[in-house]
Amino acid sequence: MLIDFFLALKQAGLPVSVKEFLTLLEALQRGVVYGSVDDFYFLARTTLVKDEVHFDKFDRAFGAYFKGLEAAADMKVELPEDWLKKLAEKTLTDEEKALVESLGGWDKLMETLRKRLEEQQGRHQGGSKWIGTAGTSPFGAYGYNPEGVRIGQEGSRNRSAVKVWDQREYRNLDEDVELGTRNIKVALRRLRRFAREGAEEELDLGGTVRATANNAGYLDIKLVPELRNKVKVLLFVDIGGSMDDHIRVCEELFSAAKTEFKHLEHFYFHNFVYEALWKDNRRRRSETQSTWEVMHKYGPDYKLILLGDASMSPYEILEPGGSVEHANEESGKVWIERLLDHYPHAVWINPIPEQHWQYVASLELTRKLMRERMFPLTPKGLEEAMKLLAK
Repeated sequence: MLIDFFLALKQAGLPVSVKEFLTLLEALQRGVVYGSVDDFYFLARTTLVKDEVHFDKFDRAFGAYFKGLEAAADMKVELPEDWLKKLAEKTLTDEEKALVESLGGWDKLMETLRKRLEEQQGRHQGGSKWIGTAGTSPFGAYGYNPEGVRIGQEGSRNRSAVKVWDQREYRNLDEDVELGTRNIKVALRRLRRFAREGAEEELDLGGTVRATANNAGYLDIKLVPELRNKVKVLLFVDIGGSMDDHIRVCEELFSAAKTEFKHLEHFYFHNFVYEALWKDNRRRRSETQSTWEVMHKYGPDYKLILLGDASMSPYEILEPGGSVEHANEESGKVWIERLLDHYPHAVWINPIPEQHWQYVASLELTRKLMRERMFPLTPKGLEEAMKLLAK
């Protein structure tokens, strides 16, 4: 059976290997888990899935193979009444059990649900009989009945459903889901290059064993510097104006980047990069740094990431004096070309959904100036950007 499970995961597009499958079999042989589907789920995911972005694919494949999650979603199979009854007996209070009895008992509740699933055609909204939304039927979503079975609703409203039938336990972590700090960290980890740097304070186990053996068995401890990510990142962040709509996700990206990259320097700009940048938005008028000085201080070994929506008048990019805040002597186009010549590894991350880019003239212009190295602020977009920077 588990060989078929392994093949089902491969068919679902998961990069699982025979070595990982053998690890799962060994864990089962040693009795790491026994008699629990939930325990087996977590063991299988731990041994077979190497990257968090594949968690959702694994959940769907696992559910489809073991006839649970996907079958429940479309309600085309027989309801596992025995399981539901046992769950109800275990979790419901005496008061809640009494509410179930008000409809004629658990058997009556489930029998009525089955009949209505067979009779009903299509979606229904409102009312008190059919399975749908915004009604008082014991089955459905976004309505009210004190002893109902909730089907097709995200989250609880009245907290009175006897059974939440289609609730998924595992959070979606696929490539195009909504961003969060955790998802961003996973994507940023594509940009890693480890080296041992600093003081020798980490135990070198292999070196210690060899040195002890060469020392006639007398312990000879060897230390090595800590293994660190040596990638250097220079982050330029657009702030203010239209970027106010993206503050939350930008803060999450900034927080994740500070965690993932030990060598991270950041600066702010508004709309487009000109001759000056700043570190503190509260003192942006009085404490700016020359863009030339930043380029001289942080060499071409830095990876440059620009974060902004690139939404402005094209005049701000193409013309001297085009900035909305000051009279810039040279155009933004000149400065972006200088940055790209100085930093061969550079990308632009844009919080605007990619399908809207073609409707913003300045955004399309910026994308061309960036030599097509613009990516959406999604897990998949970040992953592609990090792969490009890692080359």
